[in-house]
Amino acid sequence: MPRDAARPSALRLWLRRRRALLRPALLVLGGAALLGGAVAGVAALDPAGRLRALADDAAQLAARAGLAVDEVLVEGRANTPLELVRAALGVERGDPILGVSLTAARERLQALPWVESAHLERRLPGTLLVRLTERRPFAIWQHEGQFFLVDRAGVVIPTERLDAHGNLPLVVGAGAARHAAAMLDLLAGYPAVRDRTQALVRVADRRWNLRLASGADALLPEGAEEAALRRLDELHRAHALLDRPLAVLDLRLPDRLVLRPAPAAEPAATTPAARERGSRRG
Repeated sequence: MPRDAARPSALRLWLRRRRALLRPALLVLGGAALLGGAVAGVAALDPAGRLRALADDAAQLAARAGLAVDEVLVEGRANTPLELVRAALGVERGDPILGVSLTAARERLQALPWVESAHLERRLPGTLLVRLTERRPFAIWQHEGQFFLVDRAGVVIPTERLDAHGNLPLVVGAGAARHAAAMLDLLAGYPAVRDRTQALVRVADRRWNLRLASGADALLPEGAEEAALRRLDELHRAHALLDRPLAVLDLRLPDRLVLRPAPAAEPAATTPAARERGSRRG
């Protein structure tokens, strides 16, 4: 027999050396193929119901193995009642933690009035973590004789305790809630004007009036509010304008300022006794 014919080929030698590693790999590939075929068959029979049932069964098996909800941690909650959070989650202790739909629970949480956004995560084996970002009260909005609590974006936050937020700025009129943030940011740059402003009044959802503590109305131009505020601040520094007894300060024209004085107080009615004392003096 030729000498070369008795010698194993290089491929056979490579396969012999790696036989111990190849066998598990082949088993895994075979199992994956069988599982893929089973899933494809189930999907063909009933794509929604059967797969859902398999997922539920898997979650139940995981729960029996110790993967069940044991604790729910809620972070970031200040104004949202805890019972509303629990109801929106819809999760009880002992439920399969893998069976909790984080997407559906997040959507239900974000539908709560105070919740701006929600984040959920599983911390296996048994903890469900909920992080809430709540809306921050920004202003009180007066519209059609009613008062509402709103956030910076103008979204109404339902509350039964409006008096607890009485220190917030007051904005009045249609569209005021949506546009208040930009105007209040401008006003913050002029503390003398801001501190004497009792309310921001939106006029025809186009421009602003400032209702001052003195009772006067400062009429601001549409689209040029910052220039008008700067001018008003300079006039107050020079002439204490905001503390004068005025009814209207019209700044809508850039080249002139129109002032309307407050109406004079009517004299008090004279009583008969006062008239009698006057006649005696005469």
